[in-house]
Amino acid sequence: MSELRFDDRVAVITGGGRGLGREYALLLASRGAKVVVNDVGGNLGGEGADSGPADQVVREILAAGGQAVLSTDSVATVTGGRAIIGAALDNFGRIDILIHNAGNVRRAPLAEMSYHDFDAVLDVHLRGAFHVVREAFPEMCAAGYGRIVLTSSIGGLYGNRDVANYGVSKAGIIGLSNVAAIEGAPSDVKCNVIVPAAVTRMAEGLDTSAYPPMGADLVAPAVGWLAHESCSITGEMLVAIAGRIARAYIAETPGVYRPSWTIEEVGAQIDAIRDTTGSMAFPVVPDGHADHIRYSFGMAAQGVPHG
Repeated sequence: MSELRFDDRVAVITGGGRGLGREYALLLASRGAKVVVNDVGGNLGGEGADSGPADQVVREILAAGGQAVLSTDSVATVTGGRAIIGAALDNFGRIDILIHNAGNVRRAPLAEMSYHDFDAVLDVHLRGAFHVVREAFPEMCAAGYGRIVLTSSIGGLYGNRDVANYGVSKAGIIGLSNVAAIEGAPSDVKCNVIVPAAVTRMAEGLDTSAYPPMGADLVAPAVGWLAHESCSITGEMLVAIAGRIARAYIAETPGVYRPSWTIEEVGAQIDAIRDTTGSMAFPVVPDGHADHIRYSFGMAAQGVPHG
């Protein structure tokens, strides 16, 4: 199997100073990519600043003979997003790969979460994703090539206690990725989501003593493939946890059709409505939105109860 390389490709990696982002930066650089290592260097809650961690990653890449530059702008602002992508364009003249990995955590029960802490997490994860995608996307489309990898979480797929802000952000990432995949398809701009789990700073306060090996090195290869020109998928989600890589996807049951409904009939049919036998997925690209509508309209066109 020949080595997949990134020679002459330019990658921007947000949150690249520590944990998963650091692993991504080092891996892509070792395969020939020119890397913008972006990290504000704040604490786990997103406060403060320290250029040291990202600068150290840049130094490691340079020492190994690679090419990298430092960016300490914040994804949480429009100007920060513009500056991060600008670092790639100014230093390397292009952007081929965008990996949005920057994140923060502010925990509180839903009934007690402050509006400030809610916004602070959305600003980095979700609005931050938009800020960098918005700047990189037209450049990629104009060049006729791009690979975008956005970071969701099992907290975005399934929820978790005390992190409503995080769960909302990570669920929203999926919608952003789907739109980028649809609109980028004609220009070979692929956008996918990684749903990673690794023991990093984000695991602070958790009892990980019974966990199997869960290093960032077990996630990075999946992200590397999604970022590579040979990536054959778009608008999809890959899960990477403890050595397991899987696809996560949204599915629908066949459902039940009636020409009219009452509240009582919904209750009477709920088991049939929820029956997963024959479930189907509508791929985002080329047109999952329309496929969903066509399927539903097809049931209505039959004009007889179904299900």
